[in-house]
Amino acid sequence: MLLNGKTVVVSGVGAGLGQQVVAAVLRDGGNAVLGARTEANLAKAAAELDPDGTHTAYAPTDITDEAQCDALVALGRERFGTVDAVVHVAALDTHFGGLEDADFATWQQVVDVNLMGTLKMTRACLPSLKERGGSVVIIGTQSSIAPSTQVLQTAYAASKGALTSAMYQLARELGRHRVRINTVQPGWMWGPPVEGYVQYAAQTEGVPQEEVLGRITKQMALPELATDGDVANAVVFLASDMARAITGQSLLVNAGEFVR
Repeated sequence: MLLNGKTVVVSGVGAGLGQQVVAAVLRDGGNAVLGARTEANLAKAAAELDPDGTHTAYAPTDITDEAQCDALVALGRERFGTVDAVVHVAALDTHFGGLEDADFATWQQVVDVNLMGTLKMTRACLPSLKERGGSVVIIGTQSSIAPSTQVLQTAYAASKGALTSAMYQLARELGRHRVRINTVQPGWMWGPPVEGYVQYAAQTEGVPQEEVLGRITKQMALPELATDGDVANAVVFLASDMARAITGQSLLVNAGEFVR
């Protein structure tokens, strides 16, 4: 029960990692305040994970809108008295390609969501986090430090790399208030997005899904992909008091695909 009695804001809750983070928060005794742009996804996740609504609250939230960020935090305080941690899952990760074919208007959208939106939500949580000390956990990406050999996502990687740089600065700025900030950097992560990629690649190439999956897993030190649940477990640890002396750090959860 690493989060017993603590309240955690989770942005970007939908099928996949966001829902797994909420499930892990609830499993470990916490309350979860769910935010995402699509209310139907929020209602579905809350109903599945907390049928009586005792330990969850949710509100449609676009993290690029400061007023909506403030409203989500206010909801958490109203329902549960305070906010002890925030987990940033929300991201724009559907833009693929590199620099030569870049649409910079789309790149700007990626930066606005992944960098600026995350910082806006963090700032909205700060008054609550500073009251008793707290934790900020960012979902980064391995691709910001080790480009994928399978998929090119330069805008996404660059935006998450900028967010990691911001984390270093914020660790110093916020540490005096006993507010910690860390990043979890997944690599390939078995969940709905990667499942969809494997199915699409197999259909396009006319090969079994196992062949596509094998090309990915052969790069791992461990012979399997990390899952959404594995990443959520790392998030819960960093959000908890067990990580009270850890700040300004990045944790790769990648089955050993890239080591350093």
